[in-house]
Amino acid sequence: MLRLSKIALPSALALYLALVVFNNLTDYGSNRAFVEHVLAMDTTFPGNAGMWRAVRAPWIVHALYGSIILWEAAACLLIASGAWRMWRARREPGVVFDRAKALVAAGLALNLLQWIVVFLAVGGEWFLMWQSRTWNGSDAAARMFMVAGITLLFVQTPDRDE
Repeated sequence: MLRLSKIALPSALALYLALVVFNNLTDYGSNRAFVEHVLAMDTTFPGNAGMWRAVRAPWIVHALYGSIILWEAAACLLIASGAWRMWRARREPGVVFDRAKALVAAGLALNLLQWIVVFLAVGGEWFLMWQSRTWNGSDAAARMFMVAGITLLFVQTPDRDE
C-alpha cells in the first residue's frame, strides 16, 4: 500500500500540472494577463520605490509566459514518466523501486524550482506581486511548493523489502 501511495501522489501532481498546462494553452489570454499585470506592477502599492523594475514590453510577457508553460510541461512529463516507471517497478525489490523514483524526483525538483524562483522570488519579490490584491499568486505558489515538496520527501523515503 505504501508503494501505491508513492505512485499515486506524483501521479496526481502530474495530472494537476497537465491541467495547468492545458488551461494555460486553451485560455492563453486570461493567464497571460496575469503575467502581464505582475510584470507591469500596475496594482502594487501606489508610489512604491520599485516601479523602475516594471516590464511592459509585450514580447517579454509572451516569452516569459511561454517559458512558464514549457517549464510546467517539462516537470509534468518528468513526473508522469517517473510515476509510470514506479508503477512498473512496484513489485520489484526495494533497490529497484528506489531507482525507479529518479524521474519523479527530477520532475518534482524542477517543479519546486519553478514555484520558488518564478513565482515567489521573481514574481513575488522582484515584481512585488505580494503587494497586489488582484494579481497576487504568492499564496498559491507557496501552497504548491509545499505540495510538491512534501510529495518529494514522501516519495524519496527508502523502500525496504519485506
